[in-house]
Amino acid sequence: MRILITGGTGFVGQHLSQFFLDRGNRVTAVGPRPGRNPIDHRQFDYIPADTTRKGPWCDTLKDTDVLINLAGKTIFKRWTPTYKQKIYDSRIVTTRNLVEALPENTDLVFCSASATGFYGSADERMLCEDASPGDDFLAEVGQDWEKEAFRAREKGARVVTMRFGIVLGRNGGILAKMVPAFRFRVGGPLGNGRQWFPWIHMRDLAAAFMFAIETPDLDGPLNCCSPNPVRNREFADALGRALRKPAFMPAPGFLIRLALGELGSALLCSQRVIPKKLLAHGFQFQYPDIDAAVADLV
Repeated sequence: MRILITGGTGFVGQHLSQFFLDRGNRVTAVGPRPGRNPIDHRQFDYIPADTTRKGPWCDTLKDTDVLINLAGKTIFKRWTPTYKQKIYDSRIVTTRNLVEALPENTDLVFCSASATGFYGSADERMLCEDASPGDDFLAEVGQDWEKEAFRAREKGARVVTMRFGIVLGRNGGILAKMVPAFRFRVGGPLGNGRQWFPWIHMRDLAAAFMFAIETPDLDGPLNCCSPNPVRNREFADALGRALRKPAFMPAPGFLIRLALGELGSALLCSQRVIPKKLLAHGFQFQYPDIDAAVADLV
């Protein structure tokens, strides 16, 4: 397959690029970093570009079998009004540009990233793909992001919006931010630790992308998270056990909100997300349990 990945130099993008290359596919990554290829492989090409602006990079869609859209500014930064606009534009405008550049009557598979933030904070409610969206900033971004992606159906594409939980992987992501604190024995849950924490191992996420591509009747939103969500305290305990360090230093909720503002409130929200459609189609998770997942990664 010929695969184009926007956001291909990011944490998830580099892992997915290598995953598809290892399986004999041709991968072209588009990302904001100038310079040479981030991956040295004869089947890999890199195009530096700002995907919020149309340009020659859009021409690669003419020879693409699978489009994977991961582009988006990180949310793990204080949300000023200016930065919130960058979070929004990097996702929605990029997706709009991709859809407009698609050829007519295409049979391309379009896997566009989304996130469990689509659901907002839902306390104890179980969230399958048909659950209603939330009304906070990330939920609004998620709704508009998916709406832009689904416009590709008008051109014949099969569209799957991949609603990620927190992705656990090496060399980046949330573990890179949390492990140092645990090693210095100051790690622990966020707030009271009772909020539900949807998560997925990077290998399972990559396999879910392949599964979505190879399963013709998979369409629409797809929850990409472990079938066993845990509470934030359980996640902290699992990380502490894997590192043989105690997880007894909670970060008080009011301090998180004070330090991080609106982002702090987002980190404390509760999302009990279930990958109903993946399970119904027979997807097999390699790492369904948090202890095994964290132990493998750290």
